[in-house]
Amino acid sequence: MNTFSFVIFATLLFWPAASSAQLNVLISGGFSGAYEQLLPEFERTSGIKVTTGSGASQGAGPQTIAVQLARGVPANVVILSREGLSELIAANRIAAGTDVDLARVPLGVAVRPGTPKPDVSTVDAFKQVLLKAKTVAIPGSTSGIWLTTDLFPRLGIAEKINVKMTPRGTDATGMVAAGGADLAVMPVSEIVHAGLDFAGSIRPEIQFVQVFSAAVVAGSGEIEGSRRLIEFLASARASEAIRKSGMEPLAISR
Repeated sequence: MNTFSFVIFATLLFWPAASSAQLNVLISGGFSGAYEQLLPEFERTSGIKVTTGSGASQGAGPQTIAVQLARGVPANVVILSREGLSELIAANRIAAGTDVDLARVPLGVAVRPGTPKPDVSTVDAFKQVLLKAKTVAIPGSTSGIWLTTDLFPRLGIAEKINVKMTPRGTDATGMVAAGGADLAVMPVSEIVHAGLDFAGSIRPEIQFVQVFSAAVVAGSGEIEGSRRLIEFLASARASEAIRKSGMEPLAISR
């Protein structure tokens, strides 16, 4: 009996431990603040290990999420703007029926901490702030595309302001923090995440409210774990962190 027990014990001691699920996530900047707050709890409560990479929701350059997926960067879940996700769905990069809208966020104005906050309380005041700025930084993704193709031309200032479109939102906030731009116009959540001073949201009549969504990547080998992560990010438990990051939780499946 003792010999038998020893054999069982030795077998269990050297038996390979069951590996927990592992996920790869590609996320854009807008939802990153809330995601970074929520991820440790998800990993702790689910036992699922998550590796996170980043990329722009849309735009040009090698670091957009679409380009990364196209060149084979491993990903089970993507979190990005609804516009960027729609492009991935059209390209058959997303598992059908897995997309969920997580949160929405307006555009705001960011300035370097310690500098005077400009008045953006009216459309005209916002225009004047842009016209007086030496350099305006914007992300080269969904919000920046809308600003340069829609809002700035509509306001009649597209050719009158010096706009620097950066590859990522972090580059835009970095320019402001370093003094390379007077201000940035971008999703409020990215302003909060970067620790810049928030001068205010732009007026509702010229506002672009951006929705950030999550979905399972087509061909993902971890469907169940991927769904669990998305459900967690869309749960009531996640709402407080999403609000603190400057966003409004949605948690509506589409």
